[in-house]
Amino acid sequence: MKLLCISLGCDKNLVDTEMMLGLLNRDGYTFTDDEYEADVIVINTCCFIGDAKEESVNTILEMAQMKEVGKCKALIVTGCLAQRYKQEIVDEIPEVDGILGTTTYDEISHVLAETLDGREHVQCFHDLDIIPEVKTDRVITTGGHYAFLKIAEGCDKHCTYCIIPSLRGNFRSVPMERLVSEAQSLADQGVKELILVAQETTLYGVDLYGKKSLPELLKKLCRISGIQWIRIQYCYPEEITDELIQTMKTEEKICHYIDMPIQHASDTILRRMGRRTSRAQLKEMIGKLRSEIPDIAIRTTLISGFPGETEEDHEILMEFVDEMEFERLGVFAYSAEEDTPAAGFPDQVLQEVKEARRDAIMELQQEISFDHSQSMVGRSLEVMIEGKVADENAYVGRTYMDGPGVDSMIFIQTGEELMSGAFVRARVTGALEYDLIGEIEDEFTE
Repeated sequence: MKLLCISLGCDKNLVDTEMMLGLLNRDGYTFTDDEYEADVIVINTCCFIGDAKEESVNTILEMAQMKEVGKCKALIVTGCLAQRYKQEIVDEIPEVDGILGTTTYDEISHVLAETLDGREHVQCFHDLDIIPEVKTDRVITTGGHYAFLKIAEGCDKHCTYCIIPSLRGNFRSVPMERLVSEAQSLADQGVKELILVAQETTLYGVDLYGKKSLPELLKKLCRISGIQWIRIQYCYPEEITDELIQTMKTEEKICHYIDMPIQHASDTILRRMGRRTSRAQLKEMIGKLRSEIPDIAIRTTLISGFPGETEEDHEILMEFVDEMEFERLGVFAYSAEEDTPAAGFPDQVLQEVKEARRDAIMELQQEISFDHSQSMVGRSLEVMIEGKVADENAYVGRTYMDGPGVDSMIFIQTGEELMSGAFVRARVTGALEYDLIGEIEDEFTE
């Protein structure tokens, strides 16, 4: 039978999708990208913010039509929207045949079998504090040369704007031996870059080993043959230790890159958000990272228009962004999520004000990014090739400063034929607002 799987939302969700695809591949399903040809459609949903929720609902409704105009015999909904709104899905979208929560993706085969046997509205939900274990190889959907490694699930921080603890449970680490085994399997399949993800990576191991164990895990991952880059995302600034910084500094495979969402820089707003750092502490951590690892690329994300944010708070954030000159930065306009404390806060900011403040920050960041890009001209960088530019003798790639899908690119002019996933040495010859232009120096590995 032909199966279409649609993965929405974050890279952590994508890992769950790839786990399900591994199980379904084992079961003999063939995969298709054509919804009209699919006998089975699985949608792994997201509902972190309003736009994500809307995208998930619209995708389900669109795929439900395949019951009438396509070949679809089973429509399965999984992930965060299913966890949060299971009854609403059953009541309002009768075309959905099966629903799985965030901790039951390993049951996809059983749910699908029951559905195809004629059982209606099959539901499968387990305790939020378990971690499913899938022993079948994942199906890598990212092109094969990089993959996400989810090292923990859930979160204990309970920021006032966030629904993750209610959807994903408390923080719990994946045992180290499972992660090393999974990473080895990914390397055996040709993966060259591991990207470590979780709701919070920096607390890894505290629940299992009684201490922050990310440095130990990183050292073990660095020993895996075939892995050339290791990238760390979702680091909470207050949890970054000197040991972690030194591990990043001394282990050659670890990219000098850190994804460290700070959300804001006004102490008033940080407190309202339930964050655990102050502006001064953020500045101190950023200074320490740059002092110890001078070429580090720091990525962060911010929220504009949080309830109670005044023009003064916004200006404090603008000044902080201007002063810190983050190498990579994204901004989200605040989205009020039901059942979160912040949704009930007074002084909600008008949508147009949220968006205007977001745009102002991004306009400032565009200038910072262009200046940073210009400073790279003349430098020689290792580049992972992502693909060829259509109809041109040029390729697009990423440097150590760039995570896939969220950061910048480098365009390399060359007459040579390069493979996706190849590493080349390139000299930067030009700069765009966010991206770089370069020329190949020599190809030293594939």
